[in-house]
Amino acid sequence: MTATRLGDARATHHRIALGEFEVTAVLEGSGVNDGIHPIFGHDQTKETFCEYAVARRMPADRFEHVFIPVLVNTENALVLFDTGLGAMGAERGAGKLRERMLEAGYSPDAVDIVVITHSHPDHIAGLWDGDKPAFPNARYAIGRVEYDGWSSGEKIPPQRAQNRELFLKTVPPLAEKTTFLEPGDSVVSGITAVESYGHSVGHMSFMIESGNRSLLLWGDVANHFVFSVGKPEWQVGFDDLKDEAIATRTRILDWVATDDVPVIGFHMPFPGIGFVERIGGEYRWIPESYRLRV
Repeated sequence: MTATRLGDARATHHRIALGEFEVTAVLEGSGVNDGIHPIFGHDQTKETFCEYAVARRMPADRFEHVFIPVLVNTENALVLFDTGLGAMGAERGAGKLRERMLEAGYSPDAVDIVVITHSHPDHIAGLWDGDKPAFPNARYAIGRVEYDGWSSGEKIPPQRAQNRELFLKTVPPLAEKTTFLEPGDSVVSGITAVESYGHSVGHMSFMIESGNRSLLLWGDVANHFVFSVGKPEWQVGFDDLKDEAIATRTRILDWVATDDVPVIGFHMPFPGIGFVERIGGEYRWIPESYRLRV
């Protein structure tokens, strides 16, 4: 008797201890995108890009796009970083954050603080459930530069016009419950804002520290584990301020590789946790195995 094919299957959440904190990566969704160049290698020829992809045993014509919001339970607060695509993600295999939070053991009304790394759709569209906040008991936090930049429209590129409309509909209505962060500010004890401007006008990363453990949540500093990490100097179509994004990406990759800082990234291969190593003059993404568990 031949068994029926069941299709692909993968975990939808992944939890680790970080000192006294618990960090849970949630797979809000994923999908395969046709066309990877010139999204990555935006300033490179197709031939150069394809040669690099083939040498790294990567497809040169498509990629999997994953969306990984993160929950940090400090015991004093449940902090959610980014909200995914919400209802906008239904046709992209995404928009599943709240149901997958429940699978991971957390209800949406248990979230105390929602932190927005930046205001691109896959990070803010899940803030609302219809006309009600999706996380009804939460306060919010966002970088001051990010909030002011999208509010004024300054430095927002023309291709982000619809994105800015989404921002104005979703983020300013929550302003009375929002804390506006500067680099170095604490969200709660053990979670500190780190300046990482460029992917968006005021993009923020966050250092998470508890006990003798630390983890950098870098948001979208790097959007692909091969092309953004291996070639940080290449332009990325997703980046709003491309030169600034390259400078930030290079700086942060050098930092985490030199200091051996573990990272969690919104678009890294699920569960998004890993290390960056400098090998032969090039950065490489090394998925976390068990170093954070021993």
